Amino acid sequence: MSFSQRMGITPATKEIQLESMDDDLRNGLWNIFKTKILNHLTLRNYTGSGLEEINYHIYHNFFKKPIDIHPGPTSENHTLWELQKFYFNANWYETYNFIEFSIELVCWLIDSDGFYEELDEVIESYNHVLKREFSGYRFIEDKICPISNEQEIASLNESINETGNYTALRGCNLHLKSALQKLSDRNNPDYRNSIKESISAVESLAKIISGGARDTLAASLDKIKGKLDIHPAMERSFKQLYGYTSDSGGIRHAMTEEGTNVDFEDAKFMLISCSAFINYLIVKAQKAGITFN
Repeated sequence: MSFSQRMGITPATKEIQLESMDDDLRNGLWNIFKTKILNHLTLRNYTGSGLEEINYHIYHNFFKKPIDIHPGPTSENHTLWELQKFYFNANWYETYNFIEFSIELVCWLIDSDGFYEELDEVIESYNHVLKREFSGYRFIEDKICPISNEQEIASLNESINETGNYTALRGCNLHLKSALQKLSDRNNPDYRNSIKESISAVESLAKIISGGARDTLAASLDKIKGKLDIHPAMERSFKQLYGYTSDSGGIRHAMTEEGTNVDFEDAKFMLISCSAFINYLIVKAQKAGITFN
């Protein structure tokens, strides 16, 4: 706590920033972009065609301007000036659009020249600023997502990372990532299909553990409870969630006038719940001697 906060001159805390961005948050995110990404370009002495490619990438994929007006290879300062002008005058959500795009730029640099900064390090640095400045968002994988607490983020990251470690769990991993992508799409979020992908991730894992490739989630759980020490209440709760997504008016069926309407809270609850259950099943399976390859 700073001197002014201890003296009660400035607030000791501030509200979580959900639909706003104060100067501390905006400046902090820019400083990460500058030190972790832009400074890399300077250190690698990007000139000529290399700089032109970067300018093209920014103008074509982010600003989406006609490519014949983007700066030439000697216009590095102009590009930086235009980025700064945009960034510090942008709406809060446009700023997040750009920060998310900067991760795409890092991935492009990795593919093109073996970018020396680790992707995880850049994301971790962004998340440090987001947490420090009480942003209501964090990077999960390469997407900026709304959050409510660190435990939920940890659970989701654990399930994505754990399922990504095994070839046999690739389907489960892809469903989780798809659910996250559909939930975090700020322009066109797809909550119904995010829920479908979340429950499909659990179903995919359950089928592998049960050995029944054509089983439903309910049937897989019936078989699994003979192999794993699953609490009956836990089993029942996920059968009920599966029923919510699969009955005649459920999420997995076409929407009708009386169909189920879902919103962000529904989709987020399902994703967090399913990721936690996936972590639970993996640990229980490993304790029972079941291995994944």
